[in-house]
Amino acid sequence: MSKGPIVLVVGATGKYARLVVPELRNRGAVVRALVRAESRAQIARENGADQISIGDLRDPVSLERALPGVTGVFHIGPVFAADEARMGVNLVQAAERAGVKKFVFSSVIQPTNTELKHHVAKVPVESALYNSRLQYTILQPVNFMQNIGMAWPAIVSKRAFAEPFPADVRIARVDYRDVAEVAAIALTEERLAFATLQLSAGMYDRRQIAAMISDELGELIEARELSFNEWVAVARPPYGIQELQALATVYAHYSRYGLGGNSVSLSAALQREPRSLRAYIRECANATAAQRARDA
Repeated sequence: MSKGPIVLVVGATGKYARLVVPELRNRGAVVRALVRAESRAQIARENGADQISIGDLRDPVSLERALPGVTGVFHIGPVFAADEARMGVNLVQAAERAGVKKFVFSSVIQPTNTELKHHVAKVPVESALYNSRLQYTILQPVNFMQNIGMAWPAIVSKRAFAEPFPADVRIARVDYRDVAEVAAIALTEERLAFATLQLSAGMYDRRQIAAMISDELGELIEARELSFNEWVAVARPPYGIQELQALATVYAHYSRYGLGGNSVSLSAALQREPRSLRAYIRECANATAAQRARDA
């Protein structure tokens, strides 16, 4: 086993934090996954974790048991959880008590935007880091390209890309694999210490995205707008009533203002151009073509 730094990864069994695991391992780090139950341990191992620690962000004592020997922590909070802020602060405080050196927090763009309550939930965690002796790096990514990937089966089957806001609204997007790479750099190098980074790869409206998808699939994909309730019926996000109300607020905000984002910080952190939306869509289209060839 590598004798590199030990990094505790929160969410290593999830769809986003798991992308941080290979980036850390590529840089010689030992990944310790924090999971809530032994039933999740095997998933974490399959995602590449070297070590497993059972713990709960709501239980500070369990966090203390997870941190001995850890030099860095990666944290992404459970979106829309009512006590998301408290859980994040618990982890910051436990990391500082344990003598952890580095802490990377995957926050969100515009955390001080008071119209977006789940964005504001990140502020206490960021504040706890600013008021700690931890070497923090705060990542503020925009909307994830992977959200398009999750909608891809519906896009292909319905030949439409539909979201619950106008098609001419521009939304900043980023490939979370780039966010994961920045996190791994921050946890294994010094050059991103004490940085707060807005992470975006560019802004696009849905008509532009539908045109890209059409180009890559070789068939016409329409840009459509659904009401929020219609979109929920199609997308079936795994949320309860309160979470859906928060998500509705997000899309209402997009309808009025869009979502801004600038790629300067991401390019500088990666020391290369970010992954483009076109490249992400091409990957999805290639996977569709491969599946169709297997089914033929």
